[in-house]
Amino acid sequence: MRIGYLECFSGISGDMLLGALVDAGVPFELLAETAAALGVGARLEMHRVSRGGLAAVKVDVITENREQSAHEHQHDAHEAEHHHEHAPHRSLSTILSIIAAAPLKDGVKARASRAFQLLGEAEAAIHSIDVEKVHFHEVGAVDTIVDLVCTAAGCEALGVDRWMASPLNVGSGTVVCQHGTLPVPAPATLALLGSAPVYSAGSPMERVTPTGAAVLRMLDASYGTLPAMRIAARGYGAGGRETPGEPNLLRLIVGQAEERFAEAEPIAVIEAVIDDSTPQLLAYVSELLLEAGAWDVYRTAVQMKKGRSGVQMTVLASPDKLAELRDLLLRETTTIGLRWRIENKLALGREFAEVETGWGKVQIKIARWPSGETANASPEFEDCRAIARERGVPLKQVMQAAMRAYAERQTKRES
Repeated sequence: MRIGYLECFSGISGDMLLGALVDAGVPFELLAETAAALGVGARLEMHRVSRGGLAAVKVDVITENREQSAHEHQHDAHEAEHHHEHAPHRSLSTILSIIAAAPLKDGVKARASRAFQLLGEAEAAIHSIDVEKVHFHEVGAVDTIVDLVCTAAGCEALGVDRWMASPLNVGSGTVVCQHGTLPVPAPATLALLGSAPVYSAGSPMERVTPTGAAVLRMLDASYGTLPAMRIAARGYGAGGRETPGEPNLLRLIVGQAEERFAEAEPIAVIEAVIDDSTPQLLAYVSELLLEAGAWDVYRTAVQMKKGRSGVQMTVLASPDKLAELRDLLLRETTTIGLRWRIENKLALGREFAEVETGWGKVQIKIARWPSGETANASPEFEDCRAIARERGVPLKQVMQAAMRAYAERQTKRES
């Protein structure tokens, strides 16, 4: 499996990803031809630049009616405000028609159209209006259409089977747009990111733009640390600003997934056998152990000496929690002794995806083999239980609906 990993330590925008794709080996001519095929009066320019002393590629959209695009992807609120005021307002159907009419591969059209559909739905939800009443003053400008469609073409050319990303540095401060001065991340960005892991670091600026967030959704990117792989290519895409001490870059790493498990990690196993306690007390102690940091707690019925029935309480935890959890067991239960040991733990990689059911959103927990293939997927119980209680529907129906939605998403992704 070929993996594309995006390191978003300085955020992500459309032009940053275009630059990273070119630097990683996607022919610039392919992107330039894609821009021309849209017929919207725009072309691409590529520059080799330096950010924080690191070589990178900067890709700019050049339009007929201005010297150089000065838009949100350059992370400058004042330039973004000026550009958006003069950007043409387009409805979602107009933009989709432009993409559909272009002489491009079906896969490229499908990806780019999905990105704009997601953008439209996000804006519609923010303003509580129908999606066709959304006018893309923020994301409907020519340069952003070119950004998204060229990104879709470049990602397809790279031949990546699975996209992943690091947690996202969204930035901080404010951004100026037609809605006024708003906190970073902008409302559309926040809506598109959903449950993606985010943080803020570095000087105040907008680091993840609505286009960047839409690209991540378009690629069905999952989030986590760099997976085991053999590196085949890497690329650096530059943002518009030079930020001293913190390179304004997006790094793309492409590689072949390694067919191996991650290294085993140590696990502490604590056991106590109890024959003189009540079920209520043991349930209470189990809750205390989990709150104190135990990974898992379970109880097993056992036959003790003199024919007495008892319960073996087993606690699984990180070794650095051993002393605390051991003392808690001795203090809160009736046992006068216990035992522990350190064993090895091996776990499949886990990630989360969000699906929409008829009653609300549900997180799906996905376990993967080292190759990247799915080993198991299941809906988060707490999400489903909350919906079942709130909406008054059977829990099993919510869980089944979540899995159907996940299966449909996977089918669309594979097609």
